[in-house]
Amino acid sequence: MSSADPLNTPPDAVKRSRYTHRHFQLLRQGSTATPLRAIAHIDLDAFYAQCEMVRLGTPRDTPLAVRQWESLIAVNYPARPFGINRMITAAEARKLCPNIILQHVATFREGEGGRWAYRDDSFRNIKTDKVSLDPYRAESRKILKTMKDELERWCTDDSDDDETIRLIQGLSASLEKASIDEVFIDLSPLIYCVLLRRYPELRAIAKDDKKDVELPCPPTTALQWDQDCLIDLDVQESEEDDPDWDDVVMLVAAEITRSVRKAVWENLHYTCSAGVARNKMLAKLGSACNKPDKQTVVRNRAVQNFLAGYKFTQIRMLGGKLGDQITSDFGTEQVSGLLDVSFEQLRAKLDDHTATWLYGVIRGDDRSEVNPRTQIKSMLSAKSFRPSINSVEQAEKWLHIFAADIYGRLVEDGVLENRRRPRVITLHHRLVATRSRQIPIPGANTIDKNLLFELAQTLLRQVLADGQAWPCANLSLCVSNFEDGVSKNRAIEGFLVRGDQAKSLTHASRSRDVDTAFSKQPPAEKKRKLDEKSIKRFFNQPLSGDPVPSDNNGCPQSLLDETSASFTPEGMAPPEEHFNIPQYTCPRCSKSLPDYEKEEHEDWHFAKDLENEERQAARNAQPQERSVNASRPTNRGRGGRGGRGKSEKGQMRLAF
Repeated sequence: MSSADPLNTPPDAVKRSRYTHRHFQLLRQGSTATPLRAIAHIDLDAFYAQCEMVRLGTPRDTPLAVRQWESLIAVNYPARPFGINRMITAAEARKLCPNIILQHVATFREGEGGRWAYRDDSFRNIKTDKVSLDPYRAESRKILKTMKDELERWCTDDSDDDETIRLIQGLSASLEKASIDEVFIDLSPLIYCVLLRRYPELRAIAKDDKKDVELPCPPTTALQWDQDCLIDLDVQESEEDDPDWDDVVMLVAAEITRSVRKAVWENLHYTCSAGVARNKMLAKLGSACNKPDKQTVVRNRAVQNFLAGYKFTQIRMLGGKLGDQITSDFGTEQVSGLLDVSFEQLRAKLDDHTATWLYGVIRGDDRSEVNPRTQIKSMLSAKSFRPSINSVEQAEKWLHIFAADIYGRLVEDGVLENRRRPRVITLHHRLVATRSRQIPIPGANTIDKNLLFELAQTLLRQVLADGQAWPCANLSLCVSNFEDGVSKNRAIEGFLVRGDQAKSLTHASRSRDVDTAFSKQPPAEKKRKLDEKSIKRFFNQPLSGDPVPSDNNGCPQSLLDETSASFTPEGMAPPEEHFNIPQYTCPRCSKSLPDYEKEEHEDWHFAKDLENEERQAARNAQPQERSVNASRPTNRGRGGRGGRGKSEKGQMRLAF
């Protein structure tokens, strides 16, 4: 490293960065705590309209709108100068621009087996058709894959040296699908990789444990932003100031985002707009600033100037009742007006949690994470009927369509691979008020269209049994309570082997068992046998006082039956004969037993002898006890209950 390198220059002679080694290391982790964090929000421009333009091969400058019945759900940018927007009807759009293409969405049609299709007469058949968004979901998946592939390219570089490869190993961007046409990307780990490649001096810092030491300033005095839309800096900042590492991070983030947008265009012919900033809130606001097909960069030094032009009701979670309350309490709906309100004033009107969050968010502080595991929690397929339907036959035709619609989306979500599956299915039925019925989806069944339809029929019968069901104004089917499945699972047959393979495994297992038996066999005097028969004895004992069948020598008949009988399947020799087990004949009861039951049988005799001795001792002690009690004077005050005094030495008290 040269002597001019900033890292080798004496600390008092080097201008230091505002950021520390810790901030740089947290960038690698994608931590929300580092001010060097970089998030991109990518939004497809008029997505549904673009999908139809790509499908139809429409020139980019041709006005086009997507219609659903008489409403417009998407309008491309060439149509907007004519005053066409989603607030007007298809007929009004035709008047404003006679040449506009009005493409109806694909639909399912009643009685056609649950298959969606594009139909020229769909807008005239609201009674029999149901909207399908499947074509747009399919395009969304293609776009998402293209984005991931491009981000992966930034993670790999054959020119990396071994040390850099070690430092960046396993790093990748986190991507969160926010909706069908927008994604958040946490670019922080990728930017860490790029910085190590472009600024080799940072590799030493990457291994440094002095976390609170300031970084040296970037080795540059100017950055090129000519391809991006920049937000002007805050009042106290100047473009003449040398850039710091947060500016470099934003420059790299803008470069990566631009490459992702370019890949989507070159591969699939979709344009995207993007916002790049230090958190999700700022990135999302930025992506809407310069549409279509542009990206906006909000540098850290421009946050206050950027937010000052917004109403805080435009910020996520501040557009509803909370926004109305804040506007009423503080007499403003502008972020700039709310900045003059102190934290204590906010706490006086709001709870502590809300006041703390609001105080930070209007200053550009958002710690929400990019969540790559965002998954849908339910799937709904619904139809409003104009006019209402009046029969079970009509309802079942729509249930067929709902089942096909939901099943197609379940396949996309991984139900065939058993990645996820719903546990509950619900039917909503509206007459005057909406009534709902739900049942569990059997876990043992494979989910398909037929199963969903059969369950929907069951729910419909429950609705009919409750009372009046017609006319029905709205019907919908929903699956929910998703659970993760077991990946790479196999049927039970997958764990079984047959033929020669089974024989070889059996032979190997027996050999292994024999070796284990010889190596781990306990000493003979300690060896005990606990078999099924000995266990059963403890569960088949008669109640106290019941007679116990026995032979002439006192050995219980149950034990005799168990030890003399053997279960011999057809074609098999008895166990003793098959294994040549030595036999033992009891000298007391003359019964023949397997040798391994000798000790247990002798223990039984020993226990029986003890029992007989105790009974005999008890019988002998009773007359003596009675004679002593008879000769002893009664002393109820001192001798205890019933005149029974303390036992004399050598006496024993019997329990009655």
